[in-house]
Amino acid sequence: MIALLRKRRETRGMTQIQLAEKLNISQAVVSKIETCERRLDLIELIDVCDAMNVSIVEFFNELNNKL
Repeated sequence: MIALLRKRRETRGMTQIQLAEKLNISQAVVSKIETCERRLDLIELIDVCDAMNVSIVEFFNELNNKL
């Protein structure tokens, strides 16, 4: 799931800093999420998807297809 989130961020040409700014968190937190040092709850996942303009349903469908 985290690899897909990172791929989505990179595909959109968004840096960790830009994502962090949209989420009102530090870049270090985004980095920890992407290296699996910090877990996301569902609400945070929805917020991350929203910040990247990705539908949570679309995200889960893509994740499901990869599993």
